[in-house]
Amino acid sequence: MKTWSPRMHVPRHMVPRRPVVRLLVGLFCVFLSTRSNPAGRAAEAARPPNIVLILADDLGWGDLGCYGHPKFKTPNLDRMAVEGARLTNFYSTCPYCAPSRASLLTGRYQFRNGVTRNPAPDAGVNDVGLPDSEITLGEKFQAAGYKTICIGKWHLGHTPEFNPIRHGFDEYLGILYSNDMRPVQLIDADKVVEYPVVQATLTRRYTERALEFIRRHQNRPFFIYFPQAMPHKPLAASEAFYKKSGSDLYGDAVAELDWSIGQLLATLKDLELDGRTLVLFTSDNGPWYGGSTGGLRGMKGNCWEGGIREPLIARWPGKIPPALLSHEPAMMPDLFATCLALAGIPAPNDRAIDGKNIFPVLASGAKSPHEAIFSMQGPSLSTVRSGRWKLHIQPPAKPKILDSGSKWIDPRAPDGVTILAPYEQAHPSQYPGALTGDETKAFSLFDLESDPSEQYDVAVKHPDVVERLRGFYEGMNSKLPANQRRGPRREPPRKP
Repeated sequence: MKTWSPRMHVPRHMVPRRPVVRLLVGLFCVFLSTRSNPAGRAAEAARPPNIVLILADDLGWGDLGCYGHPKFKTPNLDRMAVEGARLTNFYSTCPYCAPSRASLLTGRYQFRNGVTRNPAPDAGVNDVGLPDSEITLGEKFQAAGYKTICIGKWHLGHTPEFNPIRHGFDEYLGILYSNDMRPVQLIDADKVVEYPVVQATLTRRYTERALEFIRRHQNRPFFIYFPQAMPHKPLAASEAFYKKSGSDLYGDAVAELDWSIGQLLATLKDLELDGRTLVLFTSDNGPWYGGSTGGLRGMKGNCWEGGIREPLIARWPGKIPPALLSHEPAMMPDLFATCLALAGIPAPNDRAIDGKNIFPVLASGAKSPHEAIFSMQGPSLSTVRSGRWKLHIQPPAKPKILDSGSKWIDPRAPDGVTILAPYEQAHPSQYPGALTGDETKAFSLFDLESDPSEQYDVAVKHPDVVERLRGFYEGMNSKLPANQRRGPRREPPRKP
């Protein structure tokens, strides 16, 4: 008489017909198969994690419910924060798009990777992009056997040599620059597939491509870099979300962005992949008009907190504990180092990598690995953050505020011909950040622990702190190319 094994064929008539009994028999067979195949279990355990890195565009620190917005509805991101970790002091290295993205994908400050300004085809800036000499997250994951895709805004060069499929991505779908820079063309790999682009469909179509990619590659490791379109201007939302948020068009766009994250998380769960997938969500820089900095000073375009402090939410069930809240400072290049470390992929050892592995911060609330974090304005250093303190090397530009009656016309506004999006865009009177505070000078100092909105310059009260942070600045400034070492010269300490 043969001993039964899970590999033996079971005749159809011997399988119970009642659903519950059939389910129990099936689960028992799977259990026995798993026990009899330790090599398969070991291979599954050794499989590196999937990484999904979602980057919103111009999303403010205060634009999400879990960061305190009173009107915008973001239930999926709020739940993601409850199920994972949320950082309150996460920084971009620049208050605008391309340099921030370059620092994320290379783990290096932009003075090292060469992207210190935005490419812009409609302004004739066609020679700016990520050099071939730089090594991206896509290239590292691709070389390690991952399937890779970039979906959304690239903005690291729009001529052929800068295309994402030449920088480590097996697939690409998106707009190669900002969605208000003409010509607004949807690119699949290296082919134009839509012009002009119906921008109300972008979030949905990008999401559908991401879900299809996950299903197609669910049985092998994958890396999804998902730089979303919204809420960069022109704001747009599909019919399912347009005028449905209870707020304005900005709120509609954020609600659909939140829906997109919900779809991703649900698909990972349905495919039983969420336990082996790290999902990260952040934004490239602060908000434009209509958004919210959560009371922080400034906005996109300057290095006040409102221009560079971003949300960061990380979810990985079983690896990141639920509802972890950390106030430790971290920055965009850290995502490069963290993702590689978790995948067991060594970082490049032939160049300076500024990012640090912050998984201990996300998983246990450990201290920040940084003694100092820097931001840049154009090619030059702008601020130093160390612990609770922030030093402005140069005073940020004063904001330009227009009243609601102003007839200001955005030259990149929807025109119904080349840029297709709703006409009711946010107005410059809808300033997203705090406008009050001391007038800043070179080397103004702020205590972000007691004064996160940078209202009170305390440089005179803490000359020792100013001197210490100036030391960090001068040490890093010496590493910049000579023509980028701008900034105030040393001057006598201010007197009380």
